[in-house]
Amino acid sequence: MKIFIMRHGEAEHFASSDAERPLTERGRDASISVARACREQGFHEFDKVLVSPYLRAQQTWEAIGQHFTAKSVETSEDITPYGQSEQVFDYVSALIEVENLQSVLLVSHLPLVGYLSAEFVTDMVPPMFPTSGLMCIDFEPASQSGQQSWHIHP
Repeated sequence: MKIFIMRHGEAEHFASSDAERPLTERGRDASISVARACREQGFHEFDKVLVSPYLRAQQTWEAIGQHFTAKSVETSEDITPYGQSEQVFDYVSALIEVENLQSVLLVSHLPLVGYLSAEFVTDMVPPMFPTSGLMCIDFEPASQSGQQSWHIHP
């Protein structure tokens, strides 16, 4: 099965709160470019998409969602910047088993995206994700281990 982990696009630096920082036009365009590159890799459908409630992540999904098909999209309070990677890993693993998922996309933030990648990929040092960065992981639910397949960034 495939796990896709994406960092939101570039966001404005200032807003009334971190959660309300909107995407820049450049962030929107870069995210769309990455979505197109993902489609070129042969991936265009997700069984489940989990999106952070923060505005920039929601806007990233709105921009790239036009290039994908998703059977289910949910806002997840657990994948904000300082979410707990171990808890998210356990939650996604349970979803995979209970819902028999073959593909999951998470649209989230630093530092969580790096730590989460390391949860799914055996022996990986948490990578730095540029804005709009997208990693694909081949994950084996039975062994709870995976390998990085590719990492696209603008």
